[in-house]
Amino acid sequence: MAQREHLNQASATSEPTRVLVVDDEESLVEMVSSALRFGGYTVTTADSGAAALAAVRSGPVDALVLDVNLGDIDGFEVCRLLRRDGHDVPIIFLTARDEPADLRTGFRQGGDDYLTKPFSLEELGLRIEALLRRRRGATADGSRIGVDRLVLDEDAHRVTWDAADIDLSPTEFRLLRYLLLNQHRVVSKMQILDYVWEYDFEGDVRVVETYISYLRKKLGPDAGALIKTIRGVGYVLRPPGG
Repeated sequence: MAQREHLNQASATSEPTRVLVVDDEESLVEMVSSALRFGGYTVTTADSGAAALAAVRSGPVDALVLDVNLGDIDGFEVCRLLRRDGHDVPIIFLTARDEPADLRTGFRQGGDDYLTKPFSLEELGLRIEALLRRRRGATADGSRIGVDRLVLDEDAHRVTWDAADIDLSPTEFRLLRYLLLNQHRVVSKMQILDYVWEYDFEGDVRVVETYISYLRKKLGPDAGALIKTIRGVGYVLRPPGG
């Protein structure tokens, strides 16, 4: 992993952000911890799944950086147990595995994001910042999330643009919700398949292109233009000028 010059500064927030880093490779833990502390985070560490469970259960943790291949309890199982117990801390998996089936397992256990080793320390900082931003946005106004004049109300199952209702199918609604939760972050077609369709097999990514097209048309030219295509990578929802 090559460390970039800067990480996003967590110290810009009024309260320190507490990150738990879990890996049984000492050199990696030291490298990640040092970089995150430099970025303004308060960092604690653990070297096993059992220690990770104890740390989250015993004190407040704002984000969890969790290796999948731990010696005692693997990261996926740690995540499952935390979610079972009601802990909603954002979890980023660190993994050498890049098979879609493995990634789907992590997401289904309640993971929020993943990085494949080797990774950039700068990217890890950006991913943590994005997860925390989404968490703040999700809790600031209950079930309502939005950008610009576009608002999705999950409890009411309603989408509006400039207070005018937009009629979406259930799949289009889930797709828009996923893009809104990940605004400013590029998501791949495979990630969209995993979250929106929850495929148990290698789905045809062309269905994503089709539904992005449907969604843009239903949102209209102004709201639809917020969804950007990143050629060869995926899609991102950004506000005007973002």
